[in-house]
Amino acid sequence: MELDRISSLPDDVTEKILAGLPLKEAVRTSILSRKWRHKSDMLQDLVFNNTCVSTKSHPTFSFVNIVDHVLLLHKGPIRKFKLSFTGKLATGDIDRWIFHLSRNPVIKEMILYNFEGDFYNIPSCLFSFQDIIRLDLFNCLLNNPSSTFKGFGSLKSLDLWYVTLSQDVFDNLIGCSPLLEILKLQICEGFTNLKIDAPKLRFICIEGDFEDFNLVGSSNLVDASFDLQVIVDQRGNCNSFGNLLKFFDHQLPQIQRFTIKRNFLKYLSIGALPEKLPKPCQYLNFVSLDMNFDNPDEISTVLCFLRSSPALQELKILVDPEKDHAAVGEVESYLYDNYNCAYTQLRLVEITKISGVKAQLDFIESLLLSSPVLERMTVQPASVDGFLKLVKDLLLFKRDSKRAEIMVLDP
Repeated sequence: MELDRISSLPDDVTEKILAGLPLKEAVRTSILSRKWRHKSDMLQDLVFNNTCVSTKSHPTFSFVNIVDHVLLLHKGPIRKFKLSFTGKLATGDIDRWIFHLSRNPVIKEMILYNFEGDFYNIPSCLFSFQDIIRLDLFNCLLNNPSSTFKGFGSLKSLDLWYVTLSQDVFDNLIGCSPLLEILKLQICEGFTNLKIDAPKLRFICIEGDFEDFNLVGSSNLVDASFDLQVIVDQRGNCNSFGNLLKFFDHQLPQIQRFTIKRNFLKYLSIGALPEKLPKPCQYLNFVSLDMNFDNPDEISTVLCFLRSSPALQELKILVDPEKDHAAVGEVESYLYDNYNCAYTQLRLVEITKISGVKAQLDFIESLLLSSPVLERMTVQPASVDGFLKLVKDLLLFKRDSKRAEIMVLDP
């Protein structure tokens, strides 16, 4: 008898079909025909989430059984293992699955999201995955690896979210991952010194509180986002190099996107500051920052940064409404030179949560007078108070770009 079309599909086609299905549905394809009976046993990407279980049964009990069943019957290599079940899982069950995976050391991606319960203590066998390329951990405890651990030589992406690890473990993890390209650290605890030396790093996103921050050897970085509270001497030293200069000096020559959140701008504004950086950010086209218009040092830091970004095309500013109650007095001294500095590529500007104090209006006016190709500026007030006056003030500002339009959004 001639085989049906489903049974006669080439192996590479059936693999693509199964890879595009939720795991639960991929397993169900075993009933299609005798030839498909064991196709799902060869899946290389195993993604276990809430779609694997039926709402009619006990979710956690059913989920554990499904993972056990799939791993027990699985044949061949496993490229990716992702665990993202929102129910509470027993430590013993997760341990059993990771120990099972350690017998398959060629695994490339390990993604473990422990959404409920206490920190999950990662077993030491995780460090045996020497070919791992991507490691994502959520709500976990990462202890010291064994003395035989020589690092993840193939690791390219590391995402730690609510992970507790010691300073030694962090330093060892970063220092022994020479191919690291993507690094995300969000609300991690157990270490206070953030020194990152990753020469191939291209994307970095860090959120947390640290006593010291040092980014070295990052000449390939193109996208950076910092939401940091760096505990330093805020007095600074007028005779020393400022933090902005230290941060950009020979470190970010390829940067294209830069995001500054929370108090990191305050950290960058400490110390001496020139009108422009010694070396401009030639490729920087997107900047997003949280800004405090009560602080003259932050205003001058932002202007220095913008003057040093000739390729800037999009600028987003979020104003802290709790720190802009008073105008900074006369800020013309910080904005006067800005009128003579054209942002020749700036097309889009978005400023949210403004109150309309003089410092903010002067800053907006300086951008309008210095952006010859500006297409749209979007402004959103922090409240309805003074909304109409703000609209009138903005509409009266002169613009260097004939195409520029100002949009004022409702609070």
